[in-house]
Amino acid sequence: MKISELSKKTGVSIRSLRYYEQKRLLHPTRLKNGYREYDESDIEKVKTVQFFLELGLNTDEIYPVIACENFQEAKKKGCASSAASLYSEKLETVREQIKQFKEKERYLEKLLKFWEKELEHEERRD
Repeated sequence: MKISELSKKTGVSIRSLRYYEQKRLLHPTRLKNGYREYDESDIEKVKTVQFFLELGLNTDEIYPVIACENFQEAKKKGCASSAASLYSEKLETVREQIKQFKEKERYLEKLLKFWEKELEHEERRD
């Protein structure tokens, strides 16, 4: 598939897809006319990159994990160690964010209860 089709299927801009290629996250084949050709597996790879970017990783941090496309390569490159370390670190970050959001949630619930009681008092006075 051409880059425009990959862009449509993933919702990622053509500019971003070219950037992913520049950062070695994607490896399209080149046709004789110079056009990039992607295969179906690139759809999942782009979605994975997007997921990691949403977690706050940058492309340099994503590369070691994306580079380990198959188990044979993973054994050669020590990917398991890199991936486990990365996932562990990000999981801890996400857990900390969840903890902070739960604290904010409790505080907002407390404020809401206070103001709902105030509203009830106002309505009784009217």
